[in-house]
Amino acid sequence: MNLENLKDIIKNNLENKTAEAKRVFHGRGKFYENFSYLTVDSFNNVFFVTFYEENIAEEKILELLKNIAKSFNFENFIIQRKYKDSEFYELIFGEIPENFYVLENSLKYKINFKNRNLGLFFDIKDARAYIKSISKNKTVLNLFSYTCAFSVSSIAGGAKSVINIDMSSNSLNIGRENHNINNLDTKKVKFFSYDILKSFGKIKKLSPYDIIIIDPPSFQKGSFILNKDYEKVIKRLDEYTNSGAIILACLNDPFIESEFIKELFNKYLINFKYLKRIPQNKEFVINDEEKGLKSLVFIKN
Repeated sequence: MNLENLKDIIKNNLENKTAEAKRVFHGRGKFYENFSYLTVDSFNNVFFVTFYEENIAEEKILELLKNIAKSFNFENFIIQRKYKDSEFYELIFGEIPENFYVLENSLKYKINFKNRNLGLFFDIKDARAYIKSISKNKTVLNLFSYTCAFSVSSIAGGAKSVINIDMSSNSLNIGRENHNINNLDTKKVKFFSYDILKSFGKIKKLSPYDIIIIDPPSFQKGSFILNKDYEKVIKRLDEYTNSGAIILACLNDPFIESEFIKELFNKYLINFKYLKRIPQNKEFVINDEEKGLKSLVFIKN
């Protein structure tokens, strides 16, 4: 694949663009030869490009992308070099917005062009849409909630209540803002800055739940190591849940396959049945789906 192919793919994906956030080129899935270090996003009036690795073609790629951004009337062109340890954002033209929100499934989420992570993981968009579709009148537990996007989806879907738990109080503060900018009733929502593995008793006191979302980091030094700590959460789900409860168990480690989660359920939760896997958003093309996001749905019998 060459630069001309890259240009054609991005331009085709930008046709009929809307205000909704859209991944217009996804190289991380290694679907496109020679471009695994590159992603390109359309955030309404912001053209956003991420380089995950240093590459000798970067200057040529930027010139090509700059022409595309101008031809589609983007007001701002921002790049992020994730391979750098600091000063990883650069403005190509326009400005870097201070208070910026993206639209996903008609809901708003705050984006921060200063942090290494923007504040929203876009590949799990379809799982959020699924949770929204089943949340009406349900009690929801959102573990590893980050900026509470699943909570926003749940409340927008009519959830009775949502409990958000994450170690980062800063992330939870953004979560509150995400609810407010969507004019959602935060009286139904709680935000707890807990270390989940040390707070099982507190979580149980607030139970039972109809929906539990588990979307942990693969590795968080000093707090969560996926391949040894995930099962500590799984073991508790039966005592936390009502009959008929839905569990959304997510896994985003390219080296651990979905069978890992299924085996944990088979070992510890024999009264839960595997329902389905929610496909990764089609914009995030990938050679091997087991290397990408795994979003598995289970139901309690």
